Amino acid sequence: MNWLGSLQQLGRAVMLPTMVLPAAAILLSVGSLPWDAWGLPSIGDVSTWAGQGIFFFLPYFFAVGVAWGLANQAGPAGLAALSGMFIYDQVTRHFSDGSIQPSTLIGIIFGMMAGGLYNRFKHIKLPEVVQFFGGSRFVLLIMGLSSAVFSWFMLGVAPFLQRGLDELTQLMLHLGGFGLFLYGMIYRILTAFGLHHLLNNVFWFQMGTFTTPDGSIVQGDLPRYFAGDPTAGSFMAGLFPIMMFALPGIALAIIHEAREDLKPKIKKTFLTAALVCFVTGVSEQIEFAFLFVAPYMFIVHVILSGVAMWITYALDIHHGFSYSAGVIDYILNFHLSHNAWMLIPIGLAYGVVYYVLFRWAIHRFGIPTPGREEGSTLEDWAGNIPYQAPLILEALGGKENIVRLESCVTRLRLTVKNDRLIDTSALKLLGSAGSMKLGGGNVQVVFGTYSELIREEVNKLMQRDLPQVLFCAPVQGRMLPIGEVPDHIFAAKLVGDGVAFILEKDELVSPVFGTILHIYPTMHAIGISTPEGLEVLLHIGIDTSQLTGGDFQAVVKEGDVVVPGQLLIKFNLAYIRKHAASLATPMVITNPQLVKSWSFAPFKGVKKGQASVMSVVLHDRNVGGHES
Repeated sequence: MNWLGSLQQLGRAVMLPTMVLPAAAILLSVGSLPWDAWGLPSIGDVSTWAGQGIFFFLPYFFAVGVAWGLANQAGPAGLAALSGMFIYDQVTRHFSDGSIQPSTLIGIIFGMMAGGLYNRFKHIKLPEVVQFFGGSRFVLLIMGLSSAVFSWFMLGVAPFLQRGLDELTQLMLHLGGFGLFLYGMIYRILTAFGLHHLLNNVFWFQMGTFTTPDGSIVQGDLPRYFAGDPTAGSFMAGLFPIMMFALPGIALAIIHEAREDLKPKIKKTFLTAALVCFVTGVSEQIEFAFLFVAPYMFIVHVILSGVAMWITYALDIHHGFSYSAGVIDYILNFHLSHNAWMLIPIGLAYGVVYYVLFRWAIHRFGIPTPGREEGSTLEDWAGNIPYQAPLILEALGGKENIVRLESCVTRLRLTVKNDRLIDTSALKLLGSAGSMKLGGGNVQVVFGTYSELIREEVNKLMQRDLPQVLFCAPVQGRMLPIGEVPDHIFAAKLVGDGVAFILEKDELVSPVFGTILHIYPTMHAIGISTPEGLEVLLHIGIDTSQLTGGDFQAVVKEGDVVVPGQLLIKFNLAYIRKHAASLATPMVITNPQLVKSWSFAPFKGVKKGQASVMSVVLHDRNVGGHES
């Protein structure tokens, strides 16, 4: 695994434990209500202590979460990390002056240790007499011993680490607004690679120290904010104008610059994306809509994001969040803020600037944002995820190509054997906002907030060996449901079930592995039998059986074995367009009783041989199969 891929995996693991923070924010917000005046003081006390408890044990959450993430969700790794934290706590408690306390940095280190040891020793075999301690149990043993040594080592090193963090804090304070400007730009750049969690962990959970009234030491901009430190919140406040207003402004610009025929669908998609960003602060769906097609606009976005951080610093605005800079956190944590009301007019101004700037750029430079071309992203197909999963798996190169599959809030994070096998065009048609190949087989695919559901469905497919047949596009053209074919026999599925295509080119290719079963005398239709027993009919145009004059020319014969993408028939498209009832070309399975379930790609334009536009799962008794 290359270094960028390792950072990608660590970034996802570090993000995982932060998912507990919204619960802390809600509890603390509830605890701040005037329960004493309402005669229910115990509710406020319980809520406050519960919320503070999450922050107190945050290093332990990081230890377990990082280990669990690095070890591919293995429970023993998390248990090993937790044991390491307990050992560290006891050693430092009894052999230091009390200044050394577990921090999120220590939690991350123990998580990395436990995850690495688990991956290294989970299959270890010992001599038979001590094999009880082999396998995953050895991880707990070696982690306990290693943690004791590490804790003893940290007794001397921890003060120097703390001094380094203090100096970094002083440096950022010395840089003032310019330091916040640099942070804002780096944060936005790393967001594109999914590595911003690594940066945030330093600034949000390590920088700065605050001693609470009860004597507890709290580190990091985020925990200090919720602990009541009036100087905290500088590294979070500047994100609110971007998440709540600027990025939704981009979404509106994309909607208004979309083609009229695609505008209704784009409007629905990007209004939802804008609302998600405004409410929760999840921004990747909008950013990836222009990141690859207009990287220069992303640079502008990066600079303006840094400027927002500088502005909030200059105006002495302090505000914080538990999850992200959306309106939920803005309202929940407002009682702890300082000058946070200014974020609204700043955000509105940013929204106008972003809207005008991006709409002008899209129109002036012809940026192909979604809605300005046939293939638009971020489709509304959440309910179809189980049916789209086979096609997504195929677009990722198939089960055999995937070494590791994980997900975070907005993206799939994969390690694959060969990233050249990934069909980015097919992924875009299947709802992806974009993908990034980081080298070493490490790939990220942004699917928005549905990423976790997609990962679950794809994992289900990978864990079972389904008798499945995948179909490529037999022609270039626009794909449509079989029920929309302007022919009663095909539309009523009297011939069979499948899909159809409106022709745009003059060649028909094989959609599957199989054998040519039958070629009609006029060569306007051809039948293929797959190794699984499916019989596939391809019919070029509607009412074309009577056309004459050599308008169809088959380049294969009955009994030939064909592979997906192999040319079958050439035809005169201009003549067919003039004389046929329709250019609709059905691809149907004439023995659909063999099929257990169907999956279809979005009904859009496809290229000849594009994989995969249709997938079917057969009843178990029909398992045959093709090995290639």
